[in-house]
Amino acid sequence: MVNYIDAATAPPKNTGAIRLYGPEAFEGMRQACQLTARCLDALADIVKPGVTTNAIDRFVFEFGADNGALPATLNYRGYKYSVCTSINHVVCHGMPDDKPLREGDIVNIDVTFILNGWHGDSSRMYPVGTVKRAAERLMEVTYECLTRGIAAVRPGARTGAIGEAIQTFAEAERCSVVRDFCGHGVGQLFHDSPNILHYGRADEGPEMREGMIFTIEPMINLGKPHVKVLSDGWTAVTRDRSLTAQYEHTVGVTADGCEIFTLSPGGLDRPGLPPLQG
Repeated sequence: MVNYIDAATAPPKNTGAIRLYGPEAFEGMRQACQLTARCLDALADIVKPGVTTNAIDRFVFEFGADNGALPATLNYRGYKYSVCTSINHVVCHGMPDDKPLREGDIVNIDVTFILNGWHGDSSRMYPVGTVKRAAERLMEVTYECLTRGIAAVRPGARTGAIGEAIQTFAEAERCSVVRDFCGHGVGQLFHDSPNILHYGRADEGPEMREGMIFTIEPMINLGKPHVKVLSDGWTAVTRDRSLTAQYEHTVGVTADGCEIFTLSPGGLDRPGLPPLQG
């Protein structure tokens, strides 16, 4: 059984119940998420061969500080960085370091800012210089997976509809969906209920209701879906070392669909990829 609670009166911890937010919360999320989106836009001019992920980490911290926000990942469960930078076969939670990015790399940059108590969570893929067509295609497929997952969000549907839309498209494109990580509720908590699986069936999962806020963040592999976490306890990589990609938006369920809080103000949701047709 799934419980739904009014977020305005709920305790500030993950109880397993699904929070339903009102207009004031939606406005708070818009502001936090747009700050994150602006930071990701700015990174489009910074990510290039020779730049280190430590430099990206410093930029994100300073961008937040200049705008009255803190990175949610900094000191979260012992994580020491302001951003996650996941390169090539790193699925997620890649930690910044002093190694320079190389021509042909692809990197996911995952930013979450806390602004006035609200968490703005989003990530994008960035090509480093000119990348191979296989890498470009993987990014295109992954972004389309995110788009199709978002299109499945509406009151009355189940969260499994999001996963089914993503899995169906990814596998039709001969790619695989990572099972080990998922989207999540977000708001005044960084990670909250419900979990949003990126695979499954439309008749599975809790019913989506107006006022729910969560992330959709599919991780799509060129090879098999299996991952392993390295000895640092954070970095997740593909077991077969195949390329992987991820895009993430934070959305709020509305009366007739959803609002995407983390849309790029500069139209850079797919940095480095050709413009979408239509």
